[in-house]
Order: sequence, then structure tokens, then C-alpha cells
Amino acid sequence: MDSPLLLSSVPSGAQQDEEDHDPIKDLTVQEQSNLISSLPKREGWMRVLRRYQGFWISDVAIPRLMAIQAHFKPRPTDVILVTQPKAGTTWLKALAFAIVNRSNYSFSQHPLLSRNPHECVPFIDLPYVGGHAADYKSLAQPRLLATHIPYSLLPASVADSDCRLVYLCRDPKDVLVSLWHFMKAMKPEIMELSPAFEMFCDGATPYGPVWEHNLEYWRESLRRPEKVLFLKYEEIVAEPMRSVKSLAEFMGCPFSEEEERDGAVEEVVRLCSFEKLSSMEVNKRGVGLMGGVTIQQANFFRKGKVGDWVNHLSRDMAERLDRLVHEKLNGSGLTFQLEEPSPMLSCEARCTGMCRCAILYCCRTKACHRRCIKSPHNRSHPHIGCTNIVSTCY
Repeated sequence: MDSPLLLSSVPSGAQQDEEDHDPIKDLTVQEQSNLISSLPKREGWMRVLRRYQGFWISDVAIPRLMAIQAHFKPRPTDVILVTQPKAGTTWLKALAFAIVNRSNYSFSQHPLLSRNPHECVPFIDLPYVGGHAADYKSLAQPRLLATHIPYSLLPASVADSDCRLVYLCRDPKDVLVSLWHFMKAMKPEIMELSPAFEMFCDGATPYGPVWEHNLEYWRESLRRPEKVLFLKYEEIVAEPMRSVKSLAEFMGCPFSEEEERDGAVEEVVRLCSFEKLSSMEVNKRGVGLMGGVTIQQANFFRKGKVGDWVNHLSRDMAERLDRLVHEKLNGSGLTFQLEEPSPMLSCEARCTGMCRCAILYCCRTKACHRRCIKSPHNRSHPHIGCTNIVSTCY
């Protein structure tokens, strides 16, 4: 268990002199502990969660958050990557690092081939490598930093500065499943999926509610698109090259025509692919520390799929969560469905040597539907996220 941090004990480079008096800095360790213990709490995940300023934060993370709120000063050129836990953090870090540093390293001798993405892009509020705080001052500009902090809890210095925020969200159903697997791998005795689902629906997840976290950055991206780039995991999966070019443009390092002709965009996509990163020795057998917890690097690379929730959530659970998220996001313009579902597609596939099966699928996107029409006997169907509605043998 992490010991409570003094508010003056913040990551190197994050601690700076504050001109204005801030009462948070005057809290003693005991006062800080008393404040945290007085907050509403929920248990079941790896850490005890406390309701702090509208969000559920682990009790050991709140002191770090207070320190960041009091002391962190971004540089105008900083790019801060923001996600909900298990919404694609590792992938976004790899993509951003590869894009920004493409002129510094060859793709054949790239740091991502020997270092985990979390070592390349440190969290502003969480010591990582070897349990020690990263030295942010030593990072080349533009500095790439990361956080899970909700927008309303970020230091005012972030909103007021010229630094940029890249936000990545993901279908909440996949976030839930990925989060549960990740924590189960580190602490097998945590709750089973059913109670985890109930807590998720209550909004009680690390840095949750997920929908409030999403909405805060979504609204800010609409208000200040030059400040916040809002990305969806599913869109990057569907169109990785387009997404990489958009990300590079936003971060101020667009690909030149020559780079595009030479295949630099494809190289970034290939280097940062799930298949490539998960096959690296450091990510298969390496070990790191995060918040005082030893983590097998392989835990950051489970499947990297869209729609894996279908293998874990019942239809009732999925529909209930979809309704809840729709209700919470209603009127905001933010959705997690890229396209309207197409009509059900009927196709055939052989399941044994003795019969043929007529299988009805509900394709999740029109693009998938078009592919299926062209190849109705495609043995690889269903595609990601498609649902097998009926299967009857005759």
C-alpha cells in the first residue's frame, strides 16, 4: 500500500513555486488523511475508491491529485494524453510517441521496440519507472505526458495555458471488460464481473463515472477544438492511417507529402499495432511498477479488440448499460455507435461435415454489411462487434 504523499512531494518537474496562496498546500499529512477518510467510499476494485469532487478516485491517488492541482505548471508546447483507465491508454501513448519522435529514431531501432509505452510517456500524477517519479524537465519538447484526471479536476494552469489535450474514449462496455480483466490479473481476489458491472453502472470505477469523464472532454473539444482533440478507440481501429495523420496535425508535427509517399504513416501504424507491441520481449515478460503495484507488462496487452464485451456481458447487461449511457449522453452529440446497424444479414457456414448451418448476423456497421454482401460465405464472419442472432442446423 502506498504511503500518503506530502503535498510538497510531487513528481520532479511538476513541483514549482506558486505565487498565489493555495490552502491545499497547507494541509498536513494527518489533515489530508482525515479529509480523505471522511469522503464517501466504495470497495471492490483493487483500491478503495473515494468520491472526490464528483469523481471516484482511489484513496492513494487523491494526495497525488491534490499535489498536481496545487503545483503542476504545463509548458505551452506540452501535449497531455488523457483517457479513462483501459480506454486505449497504452496504444495512444505509443502512437503519440512514435509520431512526435519519428525524426529522432529509425523505425528499426525505435525505443518502442525495447521499452513499454508507459516508460516513454509518463503520467503526470503517477510515478512509474522503478517506483520513482519521472523527470519531466528532461523530456524533449514537445513534452508528452499522460493522465486519467477528469477535465474539471485538472489544474487551472492546464486550462489557462496553450498546452494541448488529446482525449481518447472507448465504448463503455469494452472499458468495463478490459478494466475488470486488468485488475483481476493483478489481484485475483477482486470481485467477479457481475458486481463489477453493478459498480460500473453506479459510476463507481477509477476516475468514474465514465460518461461524466467522457462528457467533460467532449464538451471542451466542442468549445475549444484547438485545445482538445477528441478521439474514439473504435475510429482509430477502423481508420488507423487517417487517425494517425489527424493526431500528428493536432500535435503540431504533420506528415509531409514526402513522408507520406515514403510510407512513414504506415510505419507508425505498424510499429504501434497491437500485434507488434504485444510481441515485444519487454511487453511479454517485462515487469514495471505503477503506483507501488508490481505490474506484468503483458497485462497491458490483452486483446486490443473492439466489441470483446460480447464474450463477457449478457445481452441484458449490455442493453442495460447501453440505455444508461444513452441517457447520460443524451443531447450532447456524443455517441459510441459509429453507424446505425444495418438490416440483419443471412449467410451460411459449414459447422460439421454432416450439416449446413444458416446463421443470421446483425452487422454493426454499414461497411461490414457491404463486405458481407460481397462475400456472404466469408468463414471469418462475424466481424468485430457483429452479433450472432440465430443459428439453426438442418
